[in-house]
Amino acid sequence: MHLYKNYLFDLDGTLLPMNTKYFVELYVAAFCKRMVPETKIAAKPLMDAIWASVGRMARNDGDCLNEDLFWQTMNAHCKRDMRPFSDLIDDFYRTDFSAARAATKMQPLARVCVDFIKQQGGNLIVATNPIFPKAATYTRIEWAGLNVNDFRYITTYDNSSACKPNLNYYEEICSVCGIHPEESLLIGNDVDEDMVASRLGFDTFLITDCLINRSNKDVRLFRHGSFGDFYDFLTKDAHSA
Repeated sequence: MHLYKNYLFDLDGTLLPMNTKYFVELYVAAFCKRMVPETKIAAKPLMDAIWASVGRMARNDGDCLNEDLFWQTMNAHCKRDMRPFSDLIDDFYRTDFSAARAATKMQPLARVCVDFIKQQGGNLIVATNPIFPKAATYTRIEWAGLNVNDFRYITTYDNSSACKPNLNYYEEICSVCGIHPEESLLIGNDVDEDMVASRLGFDTFLITDCLINRSNKDVRLFRHGSFGDFYDFLTKDAHSA
């Protein structure tokens, strides 16, 4: 029997290594190139509206879905109903969004670990900050060399009512999936947003390849290492469990 029943993987910087700053630059350029002509909104006010919407989702207290807050904020900033552009935005994430892929790379061990966990009967969940629609998140999962069908649950802005590092985000996953933190391992690269899950009883593994550590916390406080180290940890536990 495997040590953990559930494995919650962060996406950006964990399953999908990336240069976050470069990724944002490429994403903004591609988004504006596609959306400015369609919306007739200039690049700066359009991106100001996007970032305001992201900020509002980050502060969601659970009263509604992140998706609802996104569109409410977009509408308020753009002073018009932006929801009719949702299909166009989804199409962007399936097509032109690929320009941002240059800021990412594939981690071959991600596929190996996912297959290993599946063989062991573990539940796989993508616990990525739910500020994107499905199309954007599914596309990034594919960039990682993975398939959305590998995962029992994937957090996106249309199924979540909180964001990391709010503990409500992790509690919501547990509630929806019917899982318990004590039987679960959270794997992520962000000290503040991912390791906070330990407060609910999750075991954690901090991936240091694309480490985000805004507060310069001592990483020795957490089980940590490269993705290769995580693979060693994973397979060692399986063979000794």
